[in-house]
Formats: sequence, structure tokens, C-alpha cells
Amino acid sequence: MNRWQELYKQKLVSADDAAKLIHDNDNVVAPLSNGQPLGLINAVAQRIRNDELKGVTYVAGVDVRWFDLYHKDLVGKVLIDSGFVSIATRNGVGEGLFTYTPCRLGETVDMIQRCRECHVACMVVSPMDKHGFFSTGCNVDWGWEAAKLSHPRSIIVEVNENMPRTYGHNQLHISEVSAVVENTIPLFELPPIPITDKDEKIGRFIADLIEDGSCIQIGIGGMPNAIANFLTDRKDLGIHSEMLTDTMVDLYEAGAITCSKKNFMPYKWVGSFALGTSKLYNFIDENPMVEMHSTRFVNDPYIIGKNDNMISVNATMEVDLSGQAASESIGTMQYTGTGGQLDFVQGTWRSKGGKSFLTLYSTYTNKNGEVKSKIVPTLSPGIFTTVSRTDVQYVVTEYGVASLKGQNLRTRVKELIAIAHPDFRPRLEWEARKMNYIP
Repeated sequence: MNRWQELYKQKLVSADDAAKLIHDNDNVVAPLSNGQPLGLINAVAQRIRNDELKGVTYVAGVDVRWFDLYHKDLVGKVLIDSGFVSIATRNGVGEGLFTYTPCRLGETVDMIQRCRECHVACMVVSPMDKHGFFSTGCNVDWGWEAAKLSHPRSIIVEVNENMPRTYGHNQLHISEVSAVVENTIPLFELPPIPITDKDEKIGRFIADLIEDGSCIQIGIGGMPNAIANFLTDRKDLGIHSEMLTDTMVDLYEAGAITCSKKNFMPYKWVGSFALGTSKLYNFIDENPMVEMHSTRFVNDPYIIGKNDNMISVNATMEVDLSGQAASESIGTMQYTGTGGQLDFVQGTWRSKGGKSFLTLYSTYTNKNGEVKSKIVPTLSPGIFTTVSRTDVQYVVTEYGVASLKGQNLRTRVKELIAIAHPDFRPRLEWEARKMNYIP
């Protein structure tokens, strides 16, 4: 047993004992999705339930599992603060039981460091290597560098043998860690997402504008999957993306991704977190081609712009005739978050030959069964603007691509009406005249 193994043994404790490192009124920061330590946080919940702990704020995001900390009997005893609302926290935030912090992923580390105090940082890590290092694996995102820079009183790691070991800047040394908990559980895997006819149409429009040698950032869902299906014949695509996905592995296996034409960090996939299935997690495990870094690096618009021919694809929920895009709420109800959308829209504009696409279906059906347009004269009351009209470059629906960046209001109206559902085009034109956007 070397000295690092001996130190590991000294710091190895139960989840219940590690939870005792959290004090009243502490801010506890954890990473996204699979990076959140289930065993530790459930032990913290039990301490709160036993009236041993009060005033704790738990900061995380993209919550894909249900934690005991989220039970309604703990409301008022702990504050759940989400940086990106997901399935496990959406109802709690919507009902005002939890809260949401508006943030862009590229700035979250600085926000934690400069705008609030981090008392305890906790995260899931891979098993320790012979040099005493843990990897934060598929969830570097904001958690790792926040722990490094915000000088928390305690850093607690939960070792999971299923967490991939990844290259890049994402390691913690045993000497930096206050306590080690072991909890090997399966990583959360995303279920299959069907591709609709609309997804295919949108995917083909975008794929037609992606050239060989482009560097891509695409998310998850039917539409990104559809885009990937149309890119299998491309050559030498690269990866610089906040999130790594299964479809990227598919494109690599098809020979479309080589990263050989990347002018910034060539031959490397660059990501900040990975969310998908075991196929993805196994692919990135000890893969020297893949580098995982903090969102402070990956999502920095300056860094993004270093990649020539950068392609960014993100979903939005509503676009008005001036070009404002609302991508995170339904009215005032927070549905997701800003995430890295604005980071990549702005970063792609800095890229030589870069293109950013915001995608949405042209219509939706409301709870009364009425079909409504997602391209609207003005944004719905209470809805939050995610990407300003000065930043939006391309908007895509199943009816085509609207080019907005640098265009005047008259041109924007023409472009957006052309990709709206035909049933709504006359009304949109009438509203545009009413607002004096067009004569």
C-alpha cells in the first residue's frame, strides 16, 4: 500500500459520517446529473429530517435522479437551488418550493466563486489511480473547478466504479479531499428518443449547411439525432461541445468524426459533461482522444470561437418577429435553463465560418387542443428571453431556415414568416404591419 492508498484509507468514511461535515446554513455545491453524489446527499437529507441540520442550500442542476432532499416534508428546512431545471426539480421550482438561479454555463464557476460562498463541494468521481488522483469523469461541468477555485471548507467525493476515468483538466488529488464515500451504482442513462417527421425535415435543413471539417456542438433529442443521421457521409468533423452524446459516438463509428481538421486542439474531442447511455460512458472511459474540461473553459465564447467552422445547434421554444428567442420557460414557469446556449451562439459568431442554429417546430397544441404558432409577433407575457435578437443567427423550423444576424426588421419579418406554419403567415404579416415593422 503506497502513501496515497494509505491516505485514502484514512479518509474513507460512511455517507452518514461524511454528511456531518456539512454545517447549518452551508451552501453545498454539486455538479450536474451523474456528478451528484446520491449516497451523500441522501444522508444529508436524513440529518435534516432528524433536525440535526438546518438552513442548508443545495446547488446543482440537470437533476436526473430523485434525491431524498427533494421530499416535500423538507421544504423550508433546505433550499434546492437549480442552475438548470430538469425532470426531478421542475415541479418543485414551478410550485415555488425550490428556486432557480439564472446563469449561463460558461460563467457558473465564476458566479460560485464571486457571487456566493461555497462551503462544501461534493461530487462523484472514478476510483483513485496509483498516483492518488480521482477523475470527475463524465461530469466535470461546474463542480470540479468550483471546488478548485472557491476554497470550500470541505471537498467530499463519492467514488463510483461506474464513473468513467477521463483525460483533460478534471482531476482531484486525495490530498485535496476532506472525505471519501464509496457508492457504486449504475449511471443514469437516457431512454431512446424517437425522431419525428418534423425532426427529420429540420435535421436535413441544418445538415445541408454543415461542411466537411466543421466542428460541431449538438444537444440531445429527436432533432439532434436526425441531424446526425444526415451527417454520416461527412468527413473530418470535429467536436467542441459542452455535452457529449451518443450520436457523436455513432458519427465517429461511421467515420465522420476524426477531429483531424480542428485548428484548435486538433485530434481531440473537447467536452464538459456527457449524458447518454453506457455506450457513451464506455467510449469516453480512458479514451485519450476525449478531453473533459470545466464549463469555464469549454463554454467560454472566446475559446469556442478559436474553432474554425464551428457549428452550434440548440433548441428554442418561441421566437418573435424581431428575432428574440425564448428557450427556457413556459410563461413564467422555468422549464429548463439558459445552459450553454448563449455561450455557443456568441462563440460560434466569433468562429471563422461559424454558424449557430436555433430550432423549433412551427406550432404547438395547447392544453385546450388549440394549435398555436411558435413564431409570434411579440414574446408571450412572462416568458424569458434567452438569446437576444442581436445574437440570433439562424432560426430553423420544418419549413426552412431564417437568416437573421445583421438583418433589419423588414428582412427579419420576411425570413421568419417564411418559416412559420402557412396557416399563421397572414396573421403574422398583419401584426408586423400593425407594429410598423413593415409598410
